[in-house]
Amino acid sequence: MIGYLKGTLASLQRSSSPRSFITLDVNGVGYDLQIPTRTIQHLPEIGDSVQIFTHLQVREDQWILFGFHAVAERDLFRQLISVSGIGPQLGLALLDTFGLQDLIQSIISSNTKLLSKTPGVGAKTAERIALELRTKLAEWREQAGLMSAPLPGPASEVQAEVEMTLLALGYSTREIIDALKAVGQKTALSKSANTDDWIREAIAWLSQNV
Repeated sequence: MIGYLKGTLASLQRSSSPRSFITLDVNGVGYDLQIPTRTIQHLPEIGDSVQIFTHLQVREDQWILFGFHAVAERDLFRQLISVSGIGPQLGLALLDTFGLQDLIQSIISSNTKLLSKTPGVGAKTAERIALELRTKLAEWREQAGLMSAPLPGPASEVQAEVEMTLLALGYSTREIIDALKAVGQKTALSKSANTDDWIREAIAWLSQNV
Protein backbone atom coordinates (compact mmCIF):
# COMPACT_ATOMS: atom_id res chain seq x y z
CA MET A 1 0.00 0.00 0.00
CA ILE A 2 2.86 2.38 0.84
CA GLY A 3 6.01 1.45 -1.05
CA TYR A 4 8.29 4.12 0.36
CA LEU A 5 8.28 7.47 2.12
CA LYS A 6 10.58 10.35 1.25
CA GLY A 7 10.88 13.22 3.68
CA THR A 8 12.86 14.73 6.53
CA LEU A 9 14.21 12.62 9.38
CA ALA A 10 12.46 14.29 12.31
CA SER A 11 13.49 12.06 15.21
CA LEU A 12 15.33 8.88 16.08
CA GLN A 13 14.86 6.65 19.11
CA ARG A 14 17.76 4.22 19.31
CA SER A 15 17.29 0.91 21.12
CA SER A 16 19.55 -1.93 22.18
CA SER A 17 16.91 -4.38 20.91
CA PRO A 18 16.66 -5.46 17.26
CA ARG A 19 14.26 -2.60 16.54
CA SER A 20 14.53 1.16 16.83
CA PHE A 21 12.10 3.94 15.93
CA ILE A 22 12.17 6.95 13.65
CA THR A 23 9.71 9.68 12.72
CA LEU A 24 9.71 10.85 9.13
CA ASP A 25 8.19 14.24 8.26
CA VAL A 26 6.55 13.98 4.84
CA ASN A 27 4.98 17.28 3.80
CA GLY A 28 4.09 18.15 7.36
CA VAL A 29 2.81 14.70 8.34
CA GLY A 30 4.88 12.70 10.81
CA TYR A 31 5.11 8.96 10.13
CA ASP A 32 6.39 6.71 12.93
CA LEU A 33 8.34 3.69 11.69
CA GLN A 34 9.99 0.70 13.29
CA ILE A 35 13.36 -0.13 11.76
CA PRO A 36 16.10 -2.73 12.33
CA THR A 37 18.55 -1.08 14.73
CA ARG A 38 21.48 -1.65 12.35
CA THR A 39 19.65 0.52 9.77
CA ILE A 40 20.62 3.56 11.84
CA GLN A 41 24.09 3.50 10.27
CA HIS A 42 22.48 4.24 6.89
CA LEU A 43 20.43 7.22 8.11
CA PRO A 44 21.40 10.88 7.64
CA GLU A 45 21.52 13.50 10.38
CA ILE A 46 18.29 14.66 12.00
CA GLY A 47 16.73 17.28 9.73
CA ASP A 48 18.14 15.83 6.50
CA SER A 49 16.13 14.26 3.69
CA VAL A 50 15.90 10.49 3.41
CA GLN A 51 13.96 7.84 1.50
CA ILE A 52 12.75 4.81 3.47
CA PHE A 53 11.18 1.72 1.90
CA THR A 54 8.20 0.58 3.91
CA HIS A 55 5.99 -2.34 4.81
CA LEU A 56 2.57 -1.62 6.30
CA GLN A 57 1.07 -4.08 8.75
CA VAL A 58 -2.66 -3.60 9.23
CA ARG A 59 -4.30 -4.81 12.43
CA GLU A 60 -7.78 -4.27 13.75
CA ASP A 61 -6.53 -1.93 16.46
CA GLN A 62 -3.56 -0.28 14.72
CA TRP A 63 -1.49 0.21 11.58
CA ILE A 64 2.28 -0.30 11.94
CA LEU A 65 4.89 0.92 9.47
CA PHE A 66 8.24 -0.86 9.21
CA GLY A 67 11.10 0.94 7.46
CA PHE A 68 14.18 -0.25 5.56
CA HIS A 69 17.03 1.58 3.86
CA ALA A 70 16.99 -0.67 0.76
CA VAL A 71 14.17 -2.20 -1.24
CA ALA A 72 15.89 -5.60 -1.18
CA GLU A 73 15.92 -5.51 2.62
CA ARG A 74 12.20 -4.66 2.67
CA ASP A 75 11.42 -7.46 0.22
CA LEU A 76 13.41 -10.00 2.24
CA PHE A 77 11.51 -8.90 5.36
CA ARG A 78 8.27 -9.65 3.52
CA GLN A 79 9.59 -13.08 2.60
CA LEU A 80 10.55 -13.75 6.21
CA ILE A 81 7.14 -12.89 7.65
CA SER A 82 5.48 -15.12 5.07
CA VAL A 83 7.03 -18.10 6.88
CA SER A 84 4.75 -19.70 9.45
CA GLY A 85 5.75 -18.62 12.96
CA ILE A 86 7.78 -15.60 11.83
CA GLY A 87 6.15 -12.33 12.82
CA PRO A 88 7.41 -8.80 12.13
CA GLN A 89 9.51 -8.63 15.30
CA LEU A 90 11.34 -11.85 14.49
CA GLY A 91 11.79 -10.60 10.93
CA LEU A 92 13.42 -7.44 12.26
CA ALA A 93 15.54 -9.51 14.64
CA LEU A 94 16.86 -11.68 11.80
CA LEU A 95 17.75 -8.65 9.68
CA ASP A 96 19.33 -6.87 12.62
CA THR A 97 21.36 -9.92 13.68
CA PHE A 98 22.86 -10.66 10.27
CA GLY A 99 22.31 -7.80 7.87
CA LEU A 100 21.03 -8.40 4.36
CA GLN A 101 23.96 -10.19 2.73
CA ASP A 102 24.81 -12.56 5.59
CA LEU A 103 21.15 -13.43 6.15
CA ILE A 104 20.64 -14.28 2.48
CA GLN A 105 23.71 -16.50 2.48
CA SER A 106 22.64 -18.25 5.69
CA ILE A 107 19.23 -19.05 4.20
CA ILE A 108 20.29 -20.27 0.79
CA SER A 109 23.07 -22.40 2.29
CA SER A 110 20.58 -23.78 4.87
CA ASN A 111 22.88 -22.77 7.73
CA THR A 112 20.25 -23.41 10.39
CA LYS A 113 22.81 -23.44 13.20
CA LEU A 114 23.72 -19.86 12.40
CA LEU A 115 20.11 -18.74 11.86
CA SER A 116 19.11 -20.13 15.25
CA LYS A 117 21.53 -17.73 16.95
CA THR A 118 18.93 -15.02 16.43
CA PRO A 119 17.05 -14.35 19.68
CA GLY A 120 13.67 -16.07 19.49
CA VAL A 121 14.59 -18.35 16.59
CA GLY A 122 14.88 -21.98 17.63
CA ALA A 123 16.23 -24.90 15.62
CA LYS A 124 12.84 -25.88 14.15
CA THR A 125 12.05 -22.32 13.14
CA ALA A 126 15.46 -21.95 11.50
CA GLU A 127 14.87 -25.15 9.54
CA ARG A 128 11.48 -23.86 8.39
CA ILE A 129 12.99 -20.55 7.24
CA ALA A 130 15.71 -22.31 5.24
CA LEU A 131 13.29 -24.83 3.72
CA GLU A 132 10.66 -22.32 2.62
CA LEU A 133 12.83 -19.39 1.55
CA ARG A 134 15.61 -21.31 -0.15
CA THR A 135 13.04 -22.57 -2.65
CA LYS A 136 11.59 -19.09 -3.17
CA LEU A 137 15.03 -17.61 -3.71
CA ALA A 138 15.80 -20.35 -6.22
CA GLU A 139 12.61 -19.50 -8.14
CA TRP A 140 13.55 -15.84 -7.99
CA ARG A 141 16.94 -16.70 -9.47
CA GLU A 142 15.29 -18.63 -12.30
CA GLN A 143 12.87 -15.80 -13.06
CA ALA A 144 15.79 -13.38 -13.19
CA GLY A 145 17.35 -15.49 -15.95
CA LEU A 146 20.44 -16.54 -14.00
CA MET A 147 20.41 -20.25 -14.77
CA SER A 148 23.64 -20.83 -16.65
CA ALA A 149 27.08 -19.86 -15.42
CA PRO A 150 28.92 -17.13 -17.32
CA LEU A 151 32.41 -18.22 -18.29
CA PRO A 152 34.76 -17.64 -16.69
CA GLY A 153 32.71 -17.63 -13.50
CA PRO A 154 32.35 -19.23 -10.11
CA ALA A 155 32.32 -22.98 -9.69
CA SER A 156 28.86 -24.51 -9.96
CA GLU A 157 28.70 -25.31 -6.25
CA VAL A 158 28.88 -21.62 -5.32
CA GLN A 159 27.28 -20.00 -8.36
CA ALA A 160 23.71 -20.05 -7.03
CA GLU A 161 24.68 -18.52 -3.70
CA VAL A 162 26.71 -15.77 -5.35
CA GLU A 163 23.99 -14.89 -7.85
CA MET A 164 21.12 -14.93 -5.37
CA THR A 165 23.02 -12.80 -2.88
CA LEU A 166 23.81 -10.19 -5.55
CA LEU A 167 20.18 -10.24 -6.70
CA ALA A 168 19.06 -9.65 -3.13
CA LEU A 169 21.41 -6.67 -2.92
CA GLY A 170 19.55 -5.10 -5.83
CA TYR A 171 21.86 -5.75 -8.78
CA SER A 172 20.33 -6.60 -12.15
CA THR A 173 20.84 -9.83 -14.06
CA ARG A 174 23.01 -8.09 -16.64
CA GLU A 175 25.15 -6.43 -13.96
CA ILE A 176 25.70 -9.75 -12.18
CA ILE A 177 26.69 -11.58 -15.34
CA ASP A 178 29.11 -8.81 -16.32
CA ALA A 179 30.62 -8.69 -12.84
CA LEU A 180 31.18 -12.45 -12.60
CA LYS A 181 32.75 -12.55 -16.05
CA ALA A 182 35.07 -9.69 -15.14
CA VAL A 183 36.22 -10.91 -11.75
CA GLY A 184 36.48 -14.47 -13.08
CA GLN A 185 39.45 -13.33 -15.13
CA LYS A 186 41.50 -13.26 -11.92
CA THR A 187 43.52 -16.46 -11.78
CA ALA A 188 43.38 -16.89 -8.02
CA LEU A 189 39.64 -16.22 -7.82
CA SER A 190 38.75 -18.47 -10.76
CA LYS A 191 40.03 -21.45 -8.76
CA SER A 192 38.23 -20.43 -5.57
CA ALA A 193 35.06 -22.06 -4.25
CA ASN A 194 34.73 -19.47 -1.49
CA THR A 195 31.37 -17.73 -1.84
CA ASP A 196 32.43 -14.71 0.22
CA ASP A 197 35.45 -14.10 -2.03
CA TRP A 198 33.30 -14.08 -5.15
CA ILE A 199 30.69 -11.78 -3.63
CA ARG A 200 33.28 -9.37 -2.26
CA GLU A 201 35.12 -9.14 -5.59
CA ALA A 202 31.89 -8.80 -7.59
CA ILE A 203 30.62 -5.98 -5.37
CA ALA A 204 33.98 -4.21 -5.62
CA TRP A 205 33.85 -4.46 -9.43
CA LEU A 206 30.23 -3.28 -9.55
CA SER A 207 30.96 -0.28 -7.31
CA GLN A 208 33.53 0.90 -9.86
CA ASN A 209 31.73 0.01 -13.08
CA VAL A 210 28.00 0.51 -12.50
